[in-house]
Amino acid sequence: MGADQPAAGGGTSCGLFQEALSLHRQGSLSEAEQRYRQILASDRGHFEALMHLGLIRLQAGSRDEALGLFQEALDRNPDSADAHAGLANALLARGDLDGAASYYRKALALDPGHAEANYGLAAALQALNRHEEAIPYYENALAIDPDYAEASYGLGAALQALNRHEEAIPYYENALAIDPDYAEASYGLGTALQALGRDEPAIRAYEKAIAAKPDFADAHNNLGVAWQQLGRFAEARLAFERALALAPDSIAFYSNLFEIKKATREDRHFAALQALAQREAALSRDDRIRLHFALGKALADTGEHCRSFRHLLVGNALKRQEIVYDERAAQNMFDRIRAVFSAGLMAAKGGQGDPSSLPIFILGMPRSGSTLVEQILAGHPKVFAAGERLDLRDALNDFGKKDGTALPFPERFLVATSEELRRLGADYLVRLKTALPGSAACPQRITDKMPANFRLVGLIHLALPNARIIHTCRDPVDTCLSCFSILFNADQPFAYDLGELGRYYRAYSALMQHWRQVLPRGVMLDVRYEELIADFAPQARRILAHCGLEWDERCLAFDKTARPVRTASSYQVRQPLYRSSIGRPRPDPELLRPLLEGLGPDLAGA
Repeated sequence: MGADQPAAGGGTSCGLFQEALSLHRQGSLSEAEQRYRQILASDRGHFEALMHLGLIRLQAGSRDEALGLFQEALDRNPDSADAHAGLANALLARGDLDGAASYYRKALALDPGHAEANYGLAAALQALNRHEEAIPYYENALAIDPDYAEASYGLGAALQALNRHEEAIPYYENALAIDPDYAEASYGLGTALQALGRDEPAIRAYEKAIAAKPDFADAHNNLGVAWQQLGRFAEARLAFERALALAPDSIAFYSNLFEIKKATREDRHFAALQALAQREAALSRDDRIRLHFALGKALADTGEHCRSFRHLLVGNALKRQEIVYDERAAQNMFDRIRAVFSAGLMAAKGGQGDPSSLPIFILGMPRSGSTLVEQILAGHPKVFAAGERLDLRDALNDFGKKDGTALPFPERFLVATSEELRRLGADYLVRLKTALPGSAACPQRITDKMPANFRLVGLIHLALPNARIIHTCRDPVDTCLSCFSILFNADQPFAYDLGELGRYYRAYSALMQHWRQVLPRGVMLDVRYEELIADFAPQARRILAHCGLEWDERCLAFDKTARPVRTASSYQVRQPLYRSSIGRPRPDPELLRPLLEGLGPDLAGA
């Protein structure tokens, strides 16, 4: 309580309140509650008793009763910042975020130095996904009370919600310095480290969270994800199963588990997932989407491909309703890229960018074998595999902001000078090198396996003429069905409708044919997944030769290469070579008709 409340009643009431307050501070909440109620039975307007009883009832989960008590206290003293903050706390607990924010603001108008109101307003804004607005209020709370562990944690979480993971870490660490057993802060630290690719310290953070709070289901789940990315599937499976034991209705946890194991008809987790499907109407929209994708995977594992595909149709339709995707604009962009990066422009501006041969770009459609190709290269001692990077996109965005030219991409490159192309290439290289661990020496090659970079092949060659490009491709129908079976973490808006998916693949295929025509010989290598699987060693040699690397037998042991893999293929790429993904089972032709029509007869029959 702050200093803004009126004095307690006199005599017996005052003594009883002091006794109740002492019990409250000792944690004897039941006895304290009894005495607060005794005071209020004789003096219903006792402000401090109303406030403290409200705190106890809120802590006990009796939100409506707490709300009424705080409202009574506020009626008793309308100028109390504490009463406004208490009422806001109760509204926040009930999920009335806008109402809570309003009362926190009223508390701060009365007392700007009210640490709890600053923290509460920040928490309400963050729950409303207004993370940028929340940050200064967390900062205020910490300035008022430097030992406010929850505010430090909240500030870290707000920064992380804005993808400012590196900035979030010190605030999580500060919260843990204040309270070493703060499980949520350890968990937050783990998520920030994991987002930055620091899986092993993330694992230690999750383990610390679990030690402090053994029933922390999300920490067990994220620990499983970290183990999975490191290829430690036994540990990952155990972590996912522990998460499910604590939260048996979590569809996301089932999805993670079935990513790393094959379901069987006797599998208890498969049975539990099917039981959850009987209660689908009670699930949130996000959980319904996850449910249908998880059942699609599990039923495919058990050979029930027709049922599997029907679940995928439902899951994809639900997901598509959430996505804003302008197909016409996407198709128009492909046309504009081909028009700008013509053979004439590529010849006129070729060789002017940064001369580095450091990057190897691995690109193509998702689910086309790019992770396998990167894993082959990762086995080479002169290669660092950086995974899917956003560096080229970010460098391009900054390039557009700095030059002050009104022309958008791709038309901006019609007037790009040699100096600008060199600067763009150099900026990308600086960003790419941040993928390297701490003090590691720069290797001879670094892979950038962002599939969507296939749209930027012309830009890549102009900005980095000595970079090597590997285009992975696979049977069009197999590729599209594989995409349709995945609930992507990344932005793949074209993937959730069969017709849109087919038309997108067709546009991609036309663009790749354009790049083959305008690029100099030897810059881009096509690697067909089916040929790589059928003739593995010669194809692996061909890949290394294209990258200017001498042969190394370790590249054949791709499933043993120790490195984090953060794509949907993280489990498959750790397995020995298999052919089951070639010619995958296909649903009834009528169900497949939108995809086949989107692809067109030349690709649908490829």
